[in-house]
Formats: sequence, structure tokens, C-alpha cells
Amino acid sequence: MASTVKTDSQPEKCDFCEEINRASAPSDPNRPKLTRAGTIILGVSGAFFVGIYALTAPFLLPALRRICLPFVPATTTQVKNVFSALSGRSGSLIDIGSGDGRITLEAAKKGFKAYGVELNTWLVLYSKIAAWRQGLSHSAIFMKQDLWKTNLSTYNNIVIFGVEQMMQQFEDKLSKDLDPSSCVVACRFPLPSWEPVATVGIGVDTVWLYKVNKHKDVDGRDSDSSPV
Repeated sequence: MASTVKTDSQPEKCDFCEEINRASAPSDPNRPKLTRAGTIILGVSGAFFVGIYALTAPFLLPALRRICLPFVPATTTQVKNVFSALSGRSGSLIDIGSGDGRITLEAAKKGFKAYGVELNTWLVLYSKIAAWRQGLSHSAIFMKQDLWKTNLSTYNNIVIFGVEQMMQQFEDKLSKDLDPSSCVVACRFPLPSWEPVATVGIGVDTVWLYKVNKHKDVDGRDSDSSPV
């Protein structure tokens, strides 16, 4: 009995792909027009990918910057540590890279006039909605803004969840912008040159509290000898 040799099977044809190829081939004088179904599929596919880009672009584009603040939500412990460090403080507070707004919202609940600065449009919108739902729209203000273009001189308290490579530059900005009575809370990474007056927490939940008058005298010059 003769044996038969099974050859490799041809890949299954895709009728829609074949239709697209024929419709787009300029050398085919008889190329067909897309059917109604093909047009609908192309339209839906295009809308889908445009939608995906619109949703992800605000998250991905900051990664192309030389220095960016990635969105990593603050833990419950980090939030607790921030306000433990700020115990007894009042006035205005700005959260740099406010993300989903939890630090700013908690500050508003504790009586601060709270502000959040964030570059991600969707996170700013999310934070505003959260503030509205919690009845904090008048005491928790969120802004889409570049931190390097933000004037910090009007704020009594500054909270920053930074990345290591930006902290020296941020420290320089603090030295130029801040009033001597201001306080700074750095989370995840400390300021490289300033000495903290308090450290709260351990590991990734650690926060460092700095008082500006320890590093800046009344004339605006950097000083390590001014009283706390």
C-alpha cells in the first residue's frame, strides 16, 4: 500500500486582509472598492487605536523628558508619615507631582489650603473629580503645571515625591524660591545637601522634614548655621 506524504498546509487566507491588499494596490486597474463591512471595520479599528493613544499618551510622554516624576501612588503609611512630619503646621501646602491627589486631599481634610501640581492631564481630572465627590473642591486645588515653572514662594509647606536624579536641582530651586519660614517634606528620596530636622518612617515609606530657615538666612543666602 503506497504511503502518502503530507505537505505543509498553506496558511489560512484572511478574506478581509486580501480585500485590503487588493483595494490598496495601485497597479491593479480593476482593484475593488472596500465593501461596507470593510469600511466599518477600518473605521472601528482606527477609532480604537486613536482612543488607546489618547488614553496612554499622557502617561507615556513624560517618560521622554530628561527628568520626569513617574506616577507611583503614595501608600497609606507614606501619607500618614507626611502628616506626622507636618504635625503642628498650618497654612498653605503644595504637593509636587500630586498624582491621584491623595496627599492634597488629605491636606485639605486637615485644614491646609491645599494645592496639587501634576503634568498628567488625566490625573489632574481624576483628582478634581475626587475633590468634588468629597466636598473639597474649594480647599483642594489641582493644576496641570510644570514644577520647574511653579513659583513655590507663596507656600508654607511643600511635599515632594521625587526621583533621585532630580533632587539636587529641586534643592537649588527651594533655596531660591522659599520663604525662611517654609517647611519641605521629601518622600522616597532625601534632599542631597540639606540636613533634615526629622525623619519619619523606614524603607520606602520614609519621609524627611526640612526647615528652610536652617539653610537660608533672611537675606536669602544659603546658611547651615541659622537657628531651626
